[in-house]
Amino acid sequence: MTAPAALRHARVPSCLLDPASRPESDGLVSCDIVLSSGQIADVLPAGTLPAAGAEDMEGRIVWPCFTDIHTHLDKALIWDRAPNPDGTFMGAITATNADREANWTVEDVSARIEFSLGCAYAHGTRALRTHFDTLGAHGARIWPLFREIQARWAAKIALQATALTIPERYLAPDGETIARAVADTPGGHLGCVLMRDNTTPEALDALFGMAIRFGLDLDLHVDENGDPDGTALEAIADAARRHRFAGRILCGHCCSLAVQPEEAQARIISKLRDTGIGIVSLPLCNLYLQDRTAGRTPRRRGVTLLHELDAAGVPVMFASDNVRDPFYAYGDFDMMEVYRESCRIGQLDHGHALWPAAVTTRAADWMGASHRLARGCAADLVVFQARSENALLSRTQMDRRVMRQGVFIDAIPPAYEELRASLA
Repeated sequence: MTAPAALRHARVPSCLLDPASRPESDGLVSCDIVLSSGQIADVLPAGTLPAAGAEDMEGRIVWPCFTDIHTHLDKALIWDRAPNPDGTFMGAITATNADREANWTVEDVSARIEFSLGCAYAHGTRALRTHFDTLGAHGARIWPLFREIQARWAAKIALQATALTIPERYLAPDGETIARAVADTPGGHLGCVLMRDNTTPEALDALFGMAIRFGLDLDLHVDENGDPDGTALEAIADAARRHRFAGRILCGHCCSLAVQPEEAQARIISKLRDTGIGIVSLPLCNLYLQDRTAGRTPRRRGVTLLHELDAAGVPVMFASDNVRDPFYAYGDFDMMEVYRESCRIGQLDHGHALWPAAVTTRAADWMGASHRLARGCAADLVVFQARSENALLSRTQMDRRVMRQGVFIDAIPPAYEELRASLA
């Protein structure tokens, strides 16, 4: 492991620097990054620093470490024993439910979470939020287990968690039990799965009331479908206004927004902006699941209105979502893969200078783990071999170097054989 005094001639997306930084034609800023005691001591114009003690980046792109704001650590990596039988959403639910009941012991879940976090850390993630199925015996076990893992990983990855359940639970007596478990967990959030046909004013009032009572933010699965006849998203925005909700609300997926009439889209986006709701799109998972029918080519990409939301000032983020489980068969908790494929799927490749924030600074700010490439911030950085945005998106960047607290780490993703051995 090495600890240079500075990184000279780095290229950084302007959106990840001080707003006063002036980008070059491709949205990148050439600069020298001064390091001291594990922090960024200064960011100076390129060529300012002497070569002595510094490492020359020779124009390589440097980002702050990633933030993965929507994952499912308790489901992760069960594909080998619980594959999706037909690639559909219902196939995913059925396979996951069966595996949860048969196999999700403390030992099993803990081993898969540890493996997942090892992957994320090696790839350059420094903050991560997971959703946990909060039902049955697993729901009772997962929150104490998570607090143990959260404390164990605190020096490497800042972890948060969200309760994932159905809205009716907050109308039932055990809704308070869920809220107490969440409130007892640092970085805990209330959540549930909301779609047009299961979102009632009564359930939303119970959810918002519980969040207000326990002082919790909300992180919701919303409209993970292609229903053209309306959204739960608008009802959530209306409920936020009705309750004058002061906490943060993050809505994940929001796929059906893309198939609403244009006038409805404009109205909903305006409400999201006015209520301060953030959106996290999960393009890889939704591309895999949405609009799948055997023998038929899918017509939809499964993404929400990325460009329109961003243009309106609604914060948009991307995240891993599911990894090697029935909801998404692939992935490795690699946020560079998520970013690259999001750019391709969402056609973010022209005028995309602002999008790196969607997997770094914007998501970190939303988690309250603010981290940017600026004086006084931790020197937690990712150095890519690429020297242009096009090159960055054209290869996997598996030869990246990850710096934590000013030191280049030598971590690599754990081998699948290790996971198989621990689950045998």
